[in-house]
Amino acid sequence: MVEAICKEIELQHQYLKGELVESVYFGGGTPSVLNEDQLKSIFTALHKDHRISSDAEITFEANPDDITPTKLEMLFQNGINRLSVGIQSFDEDILKWMNRAHNSKEAFQCLEWIKESEFSNFSLDLIYGIPISRHETWEKDLKTLVDFQPPHISSYCLTIEPNTVFGRWQQKGKLNEASEDYASEQFYHLAEYLRKAKYEHYEVSNFAKNGFHSKHNSSYWQQKPYLGIGPSAHSYNGKNRQFNVSNNAQYLKALQKNEIPAEMDILTAEDRINEYLMTSLRTSVGCNFLYLKDELGYDLIKNAKPQIEQWKSSGLCILENHHLKLTLKGRLLADKLASDLFLVD
Repeated sequence: MVEAICKEIELQHQYLKGELVESVYFGGGTPSVLNEDQLKSIFTALHKDHRISSDAEITFEANPDDITPTKLEMLFQNGINRLSVGIQSFDEDILKWMNRAHNSKEAFQCLEWIKESEFSNFSLDLIYGIPISRHETWEKDLKTLVDFQPPHISSYCLTIEPNTVFGRWQQKGKLNEASEDYASEQFYHLAEYLRKAKYEHYEVSNFAKNGFHSKHNSSYWQQKPYLGIGPSAHSYNGKNRQFNVSNNAQYLKALQKNEIPAEMDILTAEDRINEYLMTSLRTSVGCNFLYLKDELGYDLIKNAKPQIEQWKSSGLCILENHHLKLTLKGRLLADKLASDLFLVD
């Protein structure tokens, strides 16, 4: 698979049109299975066919049970400068319920090892809205997390998708999702707790200390071009979106023929407007309606005035310095509110 990934990096060398790469992210799967030689091979291919910034953010995604002092040293010595670790919870019962591979002891241990390592930039994930959790448990998880002072925190609400273990449990009546009110209470507590701990709530699910915004995540929300490599990877260059096949065998077979295993969607003007609305409204910066008008040819204030006025009166948004920004109450509904503004082809 690594050989195929390196081949795709070579074949995709023109996708970003020579732009300087400011972020590299190893994730979306199990990058921790990579050994040192494999990691070096990928970096060699990246530097050969793409312009990587000297101060690029290079993130490696891992679970607590993947991390050891030896692994951390190997990653750091080979160019990784940021970690993203899926803690999810410090509570033993919740970890068992979620069928996580790690336990509470491993969660604490991996953080101790990270703090003792050379990594000064790392992000930790927590999940809220878990049906068996109590508010007291959520409070304890937040306190434990903040005590470790991670530079970056990502926190997502548990969602139950079809064709997953939780989805099948739900169909059989063995599992009920947490109520919207319950999940909302935990979201508000999350935001307030981290605000008091001096974290900036710069995107619906992301919080950072000063200077530690994720370059990688921010590139999505700022509509910057990016290239995804590997099975199921997605790419975007401002004009189209590219989707790699998810089947490993098909992916490998295509690359053996020097073919890029991807399908492409050409974005319409409406697509570009809708995507900007969706991503920008999730951020603390908000939606720049002058950019929408000047660059994308859409007058948001004129076309959505009744909707925006209704949001303002409901305390969901504010207008500030040519930007439409969602309040904390609005951010809880960010995707729904953005979809209310979508243009239809």
